[in-house]
Amino acid sequence: MRRTFVFAALLPLISFAEEKPVSFFSEVVPILKQNCNGCHRPGKAKGGLDLSNYDAVIKGGKHGLLFHPGDLNESELLDQISGESPEMPKDADPLSTEEQAIIRCWISQGAKNDTPAGAAFHTLAQSPIYHALPAVTALAWSPDGSTLAVSGFHEVILWNADGSGILARLQGNSTRIESLTFSPDGKWLATAGGAPSEYGEIQIWDVATRLLIRSIKTTADSVFGVSFSPDAALVAVGCADKTVRAFSLTDGKEVMKCDSHIDWVYATTFSHDGKRIVSASRDRAVKLIDVSTGHLIDDVNQVRDVTLSLARHPTEDLVVFGDERGGIRIHRMEARGGRLAEGDNKENSYLRECDRMPGAVHALAWSPDGTLIAAGALTGETQVFKAADGKRLAAPKVKQGAVFALAFDPASKLVATAGYDGKVRIFIAQTGEPAGEFDAVPLAPPTVAAVAR
Repeated sequence: MRRTFVFAALLPLISFAEEKPVSFFSEVVPILKQNCNGCHRPGKAKGGLDLSNYDAVIKGGKHGLLFHPGDLNESELLDQISGESPEMPKDADPLSTEEQAIIRCWISQGAKNDTPAGAAFHTLAQSPIYHALPAVTALAWSPDGSTLAVSGFHEVILWNADGSGILARLQGNSTRIESLTFSPDGKWLATAGGAPSEYGEIQIWDVATRLLIRSIKTTADSVFGVSFSPDAALVAVGCADKTVRAFSLTDGKEVMKCDSHIDWVYATTFSHDGKRIVSASRDRAVKLIDVSTGHLIDDVNQVRDVTLSLARHPTEDLVVFGDERGGIRIHRMEARGGRLAEGDNKENSYLRECDRMPGAVHALAWSPDGTLIAAGALTGETQVFKAADGKRLAAPKVKQGAVFALAFDPASKLVATAGYDGKVRIFIAQTGEPAGEFDAVPLAPPTVAAVAR
């Protein structure tokens, strides 16, 4: 039997709310995000119910409509969120009386949609204005050495390589850019990111014209570790839904999906013939995948620690990957020699380790000449190793926050780093001596109030 919605205690709130229309976008959506979207969103729609956008809310779930706009007498939604012991949110605190009142009034007023055009994909009307330096999650050096691409909020900023000026600001939908890379010929710039818990997005930019040629929306969460195939015909990403996916640059269509990981996938890279992908995941596995079928060939490594970063040798099918405990291991991009039996340490693909870092390795890069490997740690250290033996070569002494991104210049002489403190720092690779530093984003002039303080 349905509950009768009297809500005597809510009447003052309801009366106040009915004086003006309740906004779905600014009032109802925040309630749903906070309390409901953990279980009712694309990719995780319990009961077939998605509450992440207006059309999905109106559609209802596999048990039918949640309500009839303008009618409070028959409402599954109000049944579930109200009463002495609300059934929803499940295993969480019930909605407050004010939150219940907002949803009730919105339904009674006809459940109208006032979502602004473009809001579903967080379209900005103008370039972001920065009053403080944001954490930098990704950077890349262009193959010709002229440009450093640096992630910002909703954008990638193209800088002169020495930080002397901004060449362009590439603004897209993704609120957060998780990784970026140039195509081998420097013609394209690809980013991976999206809006957490909403959608993943791959952006493909034409570097010469600064135009976005492809926006690929995929999955219901951010995507990571973007990489180009050697011929730049495909881009691959790792996903929070535990998959590795590849897409055609020509039309943006998904051409491969591998679901062999059991946790978030942070990084991908193609073999030099483009036929295989290596992926690194939070599940501690580094996997070798067949591009043509999406089938798992084998695990590259014996699982040890959570794998956070990955880089490929410039001319050989070798990969280096870093883990949460500072480990850095080099493996061949090949099967490890058959499935492991219990107690079997077989790792035919293992080559060597680098000297251990003092903290989780969130960033790795292999120098274009193949002789050096650079690593950045959560503890703020950047270190450079000799690829031939894994021995530490240089360690810049400049103090900085956690390092999330780094890259070599095309000549393999310089390393650019960035991370938590929002600064881009450039070091001489062989010695670790500083060679430059600049803010990752343009800061707005301080306000009068800020100056007065």
